[in-house]
Amino acid sequence: MRAIKNTIDRLDRPSSYASSKNRRRNRNREDEERRERTPEPEDKLKDATTLYVGNLSFYTTEEQIHELFSKCGEIKRLVMGLDRFQKTPCGFCFVEYYTHQDALDCMKYIGGTKLDERVIRTDLDEGFAEGRQYGRGKSGGQVRDEYRSEFDPGRGGFGRAYADEYGDERDYK
Repeated sequence: MRAIKNTIDRLDRPSSYASSKNRRRNRNREDEERRERTPEPEDKLKDATTLYVGNLSFYTTEEQIHELFSKCGEIKRLVMGLDRFQKTPCGFCFVEYYTHQDALDCMKYIGGTKLDERVIRTDLDEGFAEGRQYGRGKSGGQVRDEYRSEFDPGRGGFGRAYADEYGDERDYK
């Protein structure tokens, strides 16, 4: 008899960011005692109420995000992702709900929809901590944006590495 393949992914699985962060953390650990104290990513996300929202336009406002995401439940806190140096939005945010079920509903109904002509990505997150609102790239923004070679008006034009190598797109106007 053929096995039936499950075509529905679990919504409360760890995001790719949380999984890679945990793999790096495990590789760098030296003593077994410390390893036992750290909860597994699945345990951290079991009751998570925070969502990481990615692939936002740099021009999307907090009000737009609040309006869309409040359709799934009452929002406790909304934190916009900022460029580390310029303090301007850099395409992601954290949305914290009061209940885990509201966060799951949001992933189910809003994840993969369009906001400002961009398909947004939602992942459960272990929780916002101060300092995580800044982009992780060398230039202060998001890593993916630095190496983008195509023109994307929603993300501010060309990627920074591309613009540095071939001249800033503003030079051509």
